[in-house]
Amino acid sequence: MGYKTVHQTAESEFMEKKSTFIGACKRVFSEEEAKSFIGEIKEKYKDARHHVYAYTVGEDGLLQRYSDDGEPQGTGGIPMLEVIKKNQLKNTCVVVTRYFGGILLGAGGLTRAYVKGASLAIEASGIVERVEGFSVTIHAPYDLSGKIEHMLKEREVFVQEIAYTEEVQIIVPVLAEQMEPLTNEMINLTANRVKFDVLGPKLFYKLQKELIEEFEEG
Repeated sequence: MGYKTVHQTAESEFMEKKSTFIGACKRVFSEEEAKSFIGEIKEKYKDARHHVYAYTVGEDGLLQRYSDDGEPQGTGGIPMLEVIKKNQLKNTCVVVTRYFGGILLGAGGLTRAYVKGASLAIEASGIVERVEGFSVTIHAPYDLSGKIEHMLKEREVFVQEIAYTEEVQIIVPVLAEQMEPLTNEMINLTANRVKFDVLGPKLFYKLQKELIEEFEEG
């Protein structure tokens, strides 16, 4: 079963009535990772007055935590958690740091600012899908490689790697629901002259049309 999460760690900053709000967002897979990220942000901006946060951990999204960190109760943490839930994100941590500018925003103004901070941080991070699929190595004779590559391109299947040895080996990640129709089509296309090595099922990140098993942040 797939779910949505954020692509990379990112920050976004804006001013609201002389207060500076810095939103930071990261993909996390445990509560320890979330707490560590919150600690990093607090250390990075240790002279700031507030570090309001919210996070959800687990594919079921059942572990949810938040903190107003000294702001009036209910003005920051819960609204930020709602932003995460509205975007249907799992394994996501958002911290919004506030440098107080001397002008009070009021409860409504604070909530709007923290919602904006969380939303901008998530937007800067980018949203990806975590989906189930298989890593498939296609073994084919050289005279069929062009035909296979053309078919994969037409079907918008992301080619991870091509190796040229005594045969052509094409490695493609394939969504679970596409596995059977794609392999059947390839068998028909090549008159059953291809072989498949299949690893999985495993989870991939779906980034636009690409399926990526894991990626470096940055």
